[in-house]
Amino acid sequence: MDYDELELALTGGGPGHPDPRRPAVGALTEVATGARALRAVRHPLGFLCLPLLREGPRGVCVHLFDPDHATAHDAEPWHAHSWELRSHVLYGSVTNVPVLVTPSAGDPTHRVFEVRSGPGGVDEIVPTATLVRGEPGRERVNGPGETYTLPAGEFHATCTDGRTPAATLVLGRTVPGGTDLSLGPLDGPPRTMTRGLYDEEHTVAAARTALRRIDEHISA
Repeated sequence: MDYDELELALTGGGPGHPDPRRPAVGALTEVATGARALRAVRHPLGFLCLPLLREGPRGVCVHLFDPDHATAHDAEPWHAHSWELRSHVLYGSVTNVPVLVTPSAGDPTHRVFEVRSGPGGVDEIVPTATLVRGEPGRERVNGPGETYTLPAGEFHATCTDGRTPAATLVLGRTVPGGTDLSLGPLDGPPRTMTRGLYDEEHTVAAARTALRRIDEHISA
């Protein structure tokens, strides 16, 4: 799997560049057959992450959304990444809701929290002194074969309809000096959240299910 090649494919690199599904299917097949040992990460925001490539500040993952993968009860959906994201929908549909954030000293709705990722998949959620008003913007829905981008630092929420599975091929590039942030209650306390790991057996099963759904979409 080559990051530069994938990025070119997702930015409309023209003839001769691969369909993004092909490298995704190839990587998922390696996991599904046991040729590649990998453990999926269960994200608190309600999806499985299969980390396929890490090259310094750049990385490639497949995100699997399924009605069975519930969002953690204390996870705040409005967040901003320290990295820029380019995501290609493999099947299903994914909705992104931009969040309009403005400074507010008089009538704030949220406090900004810093998300500090540590070893073992443990995230520290630390309240800052910054109070803001946060309001959802107009949602954007992307379906199979579509690619969307999110710049670093843009508050948003990503979700599905909760009934239909979806999967995305995600390219991320860390921006120097960036910070992962979320919006939470004004009186929210500091806390920790853990991104759990699937064992290899369940990871293989998830990869096989994803491959079947990609094949069903292609055959439809």
